[in-house]
Order: sequence, then structure tokens, then C-alpha cells
Amino acid sequence: MEKTLRILLVEDNLIEIMKMKRTISLLKLNHTINEAKNGEDALEFLKDRSKIPDIILLDLNMPKINGIEFLKIIKANDDLKHIPTIILTTSSNQKDILECYKTGMSGYVLKPLKYEDYVKKIETVLSYWSINELNKV
Repeated sequence: MEKTLRILLVEDNLIEIMKMKRTISLLKLNHTINEAKNGEDALEFLKDRSKIPDIILLDLNMPKINGIEFLKIIKANDDLKHIPTIILTTSSNQKDILECYKTGMSGYVLKPLKYEDYVKKIETVLSYWSINELNKV
């Protein structure tokens, strides 16, 4: 049985936030999306333990604290390191990909240009994490 996910979307681009919400609506998913405009805001959000998300969708290129810095911070925190964190970015830079895997991210998804391809990728990612046993604990 699929679980309804609590998602923290860490994204500074308003268009990308709207695209994610539109995709969730289009797919008729009941997942809850909380937004943080950057790593600093996301860390502030995560201080409230009652709001701990099931997954984090994280952009890499953001102001203040970028995605890799944010990832390092949460993976060093015993209360947060278990949260699956999926990078959702336009960067296909091998250095970024390797750094993220070394730091403990759960997946690296390139944002496609075509909206239809984006919907398919998001559907796949969310479908996987909604049946994953970690999220049933």
C-alpha cells in the first residue's frame, strides 16, 4: 500500500515550486509539500520535530546554503540523517553527482526540459518512496 508522503521541497525558484505542485495535482497525489526557499530556511523548518518529512527534494544551486552544504549538515545530524534526500537539479556535473553520493544522498534526478518528462520522473520518484519500507516506520 502506498503511503501519503510529507515532502520538504528545498527550492529557490518559484517556477520550479509551482511546477512541482502542478505535477502533484496532475498525478492526483495526496502528498503534503512544504517549501523552503534555501538551505537555511530548510534547516529552520527541520528544527520542529513534529514536521519531519518523509523525503526531501533538494535543489543544488541555491543562495545562502547550497544543496551540497545542506546535505552535509543534515547527514551529520543523528536526528535528520535518516531522511531520504533526493537531489532534483539541472546539474549533470560529475563532480556534483559524486559529491552528493559521498555525502549520503538517496538519489540524483536531473530535471528534464520537457514537462511531460518531468512528470514521469517525479511520478517514479514519489511512487518509489511511497512504498519504501523506511517511510512506514
